[in-house]
Amino acid sequence: MRIWVNGALHPADAARVSVLDHGLTVGDGVFETVKAARGRPFALTRHLRRLARSAHGLGLPEPDLDEVRRACTAVLDANPMELGRLRVTYTGGVSPLGSDRGDAGATLVVALGESARRPDTTAAVTVPWTRNERGALTGLKTTSYGENVVALARAREQGASEALFANTTGALCEGTGSNVFVVLDGVLHTPPLASGCLAGITRELTVEWCGARETDLPFDALEHAEEIFLTSTLRDVQAVHRVDDRALGSAPGPVTAKAMRVFEERSGADLDP
Repeated sequence: MRIWVNGALHPADAARVSVLDHGLTVGDGVFETVKAARGRPFALTRHLRRLARSAHGLGLPEPDLDEVRRACTAVLDANPMELGRLRVTYTGGVSPLGSDRGDAGATLVVALGESARRPDTTAAVTVPWTRNERGALTGLKTTSYGENVVALARAREQGASEALFANTTGALCEGTGSNVFVVLDGVLHTPPLASGCLAGITRELTVEWCGARETDLPFDALEHAEEIFLTSTLRDVQAVHRVDDRALGSAPGPVTAKAMRVFEERSGADLDP
């Protein structure tokens, strides 16, 4: 395995960043996860635009997206695999201990890990913690993922692959690494970005391709929805067959099955939509 660190490829056991990197000491960084099938990334342009938006929102220097593209290509070429998780991490770089940034410049790391196709259905749980729809990091894909680690561990303990959050107003928001869609009275809905959810790339494409409505939804919509599905880079569109103790019939239902089919067809026809 070879990993890109600050301008060059290195063997995995020789790839290094400083222990004083701000991404490590205080979580001062942003990242993207990109699906790569047979060495070809999906929706890379959209992912890199979001990387730049997240960096700007965190106050990091603007990333050189041409360099990031070169790094992605180099890593994919150096590590051939059928299906991979391409991870781009961009941090505040070497800095003093504490919240102040240093002036050593940003750190860029691009790595690739092998992945497997997700099951067609999964289980999810709800958690008592909330997303802050008005926080300084709201809508940014940052490396500050501690809340997600805790919530996902709760989900795993209950035999699920995802945990779902409300926001501080009690509205349905998102999962730890996914967006959530629900079918109510036959109509497909997803929480709006104002709920505090991340602007997922797969979410964005699913809204465009499947005509989902962006709707403020109470958290208990999960108790009444006829169908529920999750979207993310590696899930694509994945049906939910259970939320907490509630089973959802013969998932995927008809609306979800159509969304799965449309996403597979459209994404297969255009790798950089």
